[in-house]
Amino acid sequence: MYDSPSSLQDVCIDFICENLEDLCASPSTTKPPSSGTEATSGSECLTFADNDVYFHSELSEQLLCTLSERGKLSDSTISLFDSKTARLRHVRIKNASSLSTKGLRVLKTHKISCLEAVSLKVTVNELIGCLGEWTLQNLRSLNVARSSFINGSKYCVVVALSKLRNLRCLNVSWTEFNRHGLEIVTEDLPFLESLDISCTRVDDIAPLKKCKDRLKSLYMYNLKLMTNDVPVLFELQELRVLDFSEEKENHGFELFPALQEKATVLLKGVDKMPHLTYLDISGREEINPDDLRNFIDHHKELQFLGLIHCDVCFEEYFVNPHCSGYYKNLVVAGTGTEAQIMEGLKRYTARPFYVQKCLYHLFRLTPSFTDARVDIIKLVLPGMIVHADQFGVQMAATACLYNLTKGDFALKIHPTVLKQVVELTLQAMETFPSHYQLQKNTLLTLCSDRILQDVSFDKYRCARLVMNSLCTFYDASMNRMSVAICSILAAKISTDETSLLGAHPKYMQKLLDIVRSKVATRSADITIKFTLSALWNLTDESPKTCTVFLEEGGMELFLKVLETFEDESAVETKVLGLINNIAEVTELRSSLMVPEFMSMLRKLLHSSHIDVSYFAAGIVAHLASDGGELWTVETVTRQELLEELEEVVIDWETPDGEMVAYRSFQPFFPLLKCFETHQVQLWAVWAIHHVCTKNAKRYCPMFIEEGGKQIIQSLLENPSVNFKVKFICENILYVLSLEKPKNVYM
Repeated sequence: MYDSPSSLQDVCIDFICENLEDLCASPSTTKPPSSGTEATSGSECLTFADNDVYFHSELSEQLLCTLSERGKLSDSTISLFDSKTARLRHVRIKNASSLSTKGLRVLKTHKISCLEAVSLKVTVNELIGCLGEWTLQNLRSLNVARSSFINGSKYCVVVALSKLRNLRCLNVSWTEFNRHGLEIVTEDLPFLESLDISCTRVDDIAPLKKCKDRLKSLYMYNLKLMTNDVPVLFELQELRVLDFSEEKENHGFELFPALQEKATVLLKGVDKMPHLTYLDISGREEINPDDLRNFIDHHKELQFLGLIHCDVCFEEYFVNPHCSGYYKNLVVAGTGTEAQIMEGLKRYTARPFYVQKCLYHLFRLTPSFTDARVDIIKLVLPGMIVHADQFGVQMAATACLYNLTKGDFALKIHPTVLKQVVELTLQAMETFPSHYQLQKNTLLTLCSDRILQDVSFDKYRCARLVMNSLCTFYDASMNRMSVAICSILAAKISTDETSLLGAHPKYMQKLLDIVRSKVATRSADITIKFTLSALWNLTDESPKTCTVFLEEGGMELFLKVLETFEDESAVETKVLGLINNIAEVTELRSSLMVPEFMSMLRKLLHSSHIDVSYFAAGIVAHLASDGGELWTVETVTRQELLEELEEVVIDWETPDGEMVAYRSFQPFFPLLKCFETHQVQLWAVWAIHHVCTKNAKRYCPMFIEEGGKQIIQSLLENPSVNFKVKFICENILYVLSLEKPKNVYM
């Protein structure tokens, strides 16, 4: 039906990451670090509670990487990777801002051949100081992008890199690395073959001549160079990979001619860099198509070409497979075709302007998709994660995600993927609360039965953000989606959480304002129905919300709703459902004892629609359970209503479906103890029997767990209980007996 779920290994790693406290020994009982390890002091060390645990290199590396990605890597958690319990060869650490040299020293006892330590708080020199002697002598690849070479001074210090004599690959992108550093690494690292100096302070690449006979990969994205630097590249005859790309928005307009000239000069060198397999000239908008084609034709080994934000990517020989000159063996990253866009999203996750461009062009294609495209969704999400604060990226991404998950597409997408979609959508909502179109995009995505019913995510957070959006914008379609989402989520969050939402005066005022506007126009549309459902669910077992509802004039408004939409059973049911929630709160019942409402209640009690009659009867039962103290209403007496209550309950036919959902049976138990008014007991046992019959799997265990079975049995044993009540009690016990107990295996 949809992509396979996560592998067992991935699930286990996820479980470990989410349950470290339960799986690890307490700090006071942890064993000391192994010999030679200076990871942390004993009180801060973590170790697995099971002393026999040992992770081989693949598992160790995956666990370390996952902890890092989830922001859980610290001096304490990294101590789990003591060499007695783990083995690390390829280390990947990203954005671990809480890691210090104290924790990183656990790396000393590992023989590491590949180290990726991006955006660390410690300097690169301090990181290298945390490596063991074997690693210093044998490390082949080092990525310290977005880390610092400066510690306490304004000077860039890269001397420590000279210790890594066997280094083959070095990535110092987005650092203070400069021309002096380039001179050092080209002089002192004799085996260096791959170098990434993108977005650094290097302003002269002449030192690269020292390694012209061995340098095979050079990445210079967004490097501020002059045209006369291009001849240096021509001397790198062993070069296989060249990233000469530019992100236009990072430079002033006056620099464009110079940038264009560099690209033009480069493409004229058709006999240079003969072994080139990878060329990225993205951002060079005015590339001459003929020059580019001539260059490609003279470089037969070329396999990849980066053309993001280059009009030339739309040329026939890049987009039309039927064109005679089409380069079928050349992978192109651009915006001219779906394949180009997917390649761009795959390769340029770290570049916000490129990601935004790709997503913009992807959005134009999504309306033509006829099937779910999980492959594309998985390419959209990483850019959202990396550029959470970039409005352009989030705007385009949320628009794409809606088109990729809407309607039947969502049914074919695995819940784990949809969960990622929801979490990143909520992140976008939270980051950009005042941007109308982005908020609308997110609501469109979230307003999905598949997502709201089948996907696990923080539903309270979602409801809160949606309510904030509802209060911020005055847009009919957004209102409709917001109240639809909240009406569903309010029934799925805890009573404490519904109270936090419903008791917020701003939220209550907005919901009631929507109802008022519909009353004024006499419009019983889907928006008012969703709004009433939201209010109903928010007041369920929440006295605080019920109180705020009354304080904000909700009862007076709902009387007008009942007058305006007389015989609209869908509206009447929701209104009475909410008022029933108020009636459950003893101290609020007096607010219902007004002649106007009691007259309506008596009429609705006899409604031909059983769901309307059911909730009207529930209100009567709760009001009557208080005794005669409240009954000062002139239009009807308590006894009259009790007699009518019994009459309607006896006449009810069993409805086909479940009329209502309950969080618990607690509101019923006081009614079952009203021995002086068997009519109240009668409604309560009928309601219990109804839900236990219609949804036995949910309600029977709940009823038993809350002690309801014992109460029903005590009613049967009490000789004073009305025979009609006893009859339904017997049926309830029968239904309970049919439901198999949990944890019983046949």
